[in-house]
Amino acid sequence: MFDWFTSHFTTTGMTAFITHTACFGHNMGEGHPEGPERLAAIKDRLMAAQLMDFLQEVDADEVTDIQLARVHPDRYIRYLESVVPSVGTYRVDTDTAMNSGTLKAARYSAGAVVKAVNMVVDGKVPNAFCAIRPPGHHAESEKAMGFCFFNNVAVGAMHAIAEHRLSRIAIVDFDVHHGNGTEEIFQDDERIMLLSSFQHPFFPYCGDKPLGSNPNIINVPMPSGTRGDAFREMVQNIWMPRLHEFQPELVFICAGFDAHLEDDMGNFGLVEADYAWVTEQLMQIAQLYCQGKIVSVLEGGYDLSSLARSVAAHIKVLASV
Repeated sequence: MFDWFTSHFTTTGMTAFITHTACFGHNMGEGHPEGPERLAAIKDRLMAAQLMDFLQEVDADEVTDIQLARVHPDRYIRYLESVVPSVGTYRVDTDTAMNSGTLKAARYSAGAVVKAVNMVVDGKVPNAFCAIRPPGHHAESEKAMGFCFFNNVAVGAMHAIAEHRLSRIAIVDFDVHHGNGTEEIFQDDERIMLLSSFQHPFFPYCGDKPLGSNPNIINVPMPSGTRGDAFREMVQNIWMPRLHEFQPELVFICAGFDAHLEDDMGNFGLVEADYAWVTEQLMQIAQLYCQGKIVSVLEGGYDLSSLARSVAAHIKVLASV
């Protein structure tokens, strides 16, 4: 247990682990890297490490149309509904497909983040991890791409603004890919700070030039081959000072683990210790400015072993085990 955590801890309960069986129903085809086995690998690792004993397991609720509409216009939602296949898959782009269970999984994934916001902001749990799929940070307001359909974190952030009256929300994204959807959605919304580090040039081939007018979007493109020392230096020199200036009322983490050394989806070299370290830094920010309120949301991570180990390292810090 970290001394700073013990001395500043102000809420009760265990870290919430929020998921739903519907998330297993989304399948983009045999061999696709974003498959249901990702969630199974995470749960197996947490059980093997006896970390589930320190978590409060919670079933997600389905997102409502009102909650979705704060981010995604009705015409986009209706489009997705219109192309759900009864059998097989329907491709919305070259690497993103829907099956009959996709939209239900996407609704419960977004709903998981809404539920996490409610539990954390209401003080029922100190923080939460949403073990969900499909991921969300590539989903723009009217465009599905990069394995993503609804922008889960954006839906949660707008719920926090609309229902909990928060006005300074930080979203920290350490996935190996730039969270282009989150930037597109919040490009002009100064209530949101987006800190995003990512391999560049790399999919989705953007992030090097800012969108919109929001001065609180800080993109940090990093070269192929980036390792933990360079990542930690960036966090200390760029992210942390901006977070101290912003003083967030709630911290979201877009927890993508495909920057791991063993994950060939990208070409970064982070390891479990780096994910644990950055989680510690963000917990310190949250304790200083928002009573420890963190909602962490699964994004990428496709090598099953390194994904499961990295999530376990991340959750171990969140739960202060």
